[in-house]
Amino acid sequence: MRFRHPDGSTVHLAYCTNVHPAETLDGVLAQLHDHCEPVRRRLGRDRLGIGLWLAKDAAHALVSDPSALRGLRTELDRRGLEVVTLNGFPYEGFGAEEVKYRVYKPDWADPERLDHTTALARVLAGLLPDDVTEGTISTLPLAWRTAYDQDRAEKARTALRTLAERLDALDELTGRSIRVGLEPEPGCIVETTGDALAPLTAIAHDRIGICLDTCHLATSFEDPHTALDALAEARVPVVKSQLSAALHAEHPHLPEVRAALAAFDEPRFLHQTRTATAAGLRGTDDLGEALAADALPDAAPWRAHFHVPLHAAPAAPLTSTLPVLKAALSRLVGGPHPLTRHLEVETYTWQALPPELRPRGRSQLADGIAAELTLARDLLTDLGLKELP
Repeated sequence: MRFRHPDGSTVHLAYCTNVHPAETLDGVLAQLHDHCEPVRRRLGRDRLGIGLWLAKDAAHALVSDPSALRGLRTELDRRGLEVVTLNGFPYEGFGAEEVKYRVYKPDWADPERLDHTTALARVLAGLLPDDVTEGTISTLPLAWRTAYDQDRAEKARTALRTLAERLDALDELTGRSIRVGLEPEPGCIVETTGDALAPLTAIAHDRIGICLDTCHLATSFEDPHTALDALAEARVPVVKSQLSAALHAEHPHLPEVRAALAAFDEPRFLHQTRTATAAGLRGTDDLGEALAADALPDAAPWRAHFHVPLHAAPAAPLTSTLPVLKAALSRLVGGPHPLTRHLEVETYTWQALPPELRPRGRSQLADGIAAELTLARDLLTDLGLKELP
């Protein structure tokens, strides 16, 4: 979906396909028919943006076979879909029964991460619509925090500098400008936007910036305005933003709140949990750990890294951090000029919701994704953007 900002620029809204498991190119092509096109039809749109997640094998198939890349581009056009952004965070196995810590491998100290992201950039340059010259890719925030020493930190910095040089060369070759954004996430070396300032200013290249995920921002109790002010002052670009909402528990000391939270403790993904204390942020790697006795202070609200549907906050006594998303969006695109032009709804946890909240079949999932995009569209038009055909 495209929107015209009051300054005349185009803002793109997509939804991320990492909600649909696929490891191969055939799986990606099936997604377009089974999921993406039905969402577009529900929205009554001739054109819908999707943020493709391409696992290692799918990316390799596309970058090594020009005819396969042309075939994917043709299939996108045929189904009324367009791609201006990719999710390059998960490398493979995101549809596995247990993902947890595996999603952080390989990290930016491993050569495979640079190779994969380079491949994604080349693929994206070939998928951009004819009238679009800028693409974006989100990636993991350097590494998970453990087993990351100075040697690995230097390898990661070198890899990102090499990536920037390759993106420069790709632009010169194709006329397509691809930028990559580190996506701060709880538990990682870059957990907050503040953590991103030092490594990104050290790299000091405008092709490498931030992907602002509003669920992660909220989970770490970051204020959107403070965060965006600091990024602007440091001249760190917001390459893209993922529109998502975290799980919020206002009174985690209450037994009924603990019981409600326990329903979201599931085995597939990590749900890092945080609380703000006078001594600073406290947290656990997973929701189950937080619910264990005395693992986390419970005198103040808890937030868990669980991407809940934007349009459907959990039932009381829980809620979501949708207000944080709204505040961030008002700064990102509500000012005289957009701070980013690529927005991506990213609720990948539909099938990890408590059983009674999960969609039953493809049709209900398409309904839910369309409802999220409708909410995002309404937020954008309320900020003065005009929806384009």
